[in-house]
Amino acid sequence: MKAPNTLPLTVAWLALVVLTFLSLGFGEWFRSASWLPLLVAAVIWAKGTLVARGFIESHRAHPFIAWLLRGFVAFSVLALALTSFFPQHIARWTTIF
Repeated sequence: MKAPNTLPLTVAWLALVVLTFLSLGFGEWFRSASWLPLLVAAVIWAKGTLVARGFIESHRAHPFIAWLLRGFVAFSVLALALTSFFPQHIARWTTIF
């Protein structure tokens, strides 16, 4: 029996393919835009959410696991955006020496 609000796997996979091609197009069309990393981060957030709901089925998991997955996706997107806007600061904060 299907849970409410679930995407069929084919639809989720096709959405991931479309988002991948869109991100390639965005990189080509808006190559010099200063806001491009935010657009890429939004695409990655959408893809992470699709994977978590469609393939990992986070909506069926215990609420703690669902929130943990949402936090992981959000942290990954935030880390990508911060690294693209502040590369020197992030590199200095994460060096061992």
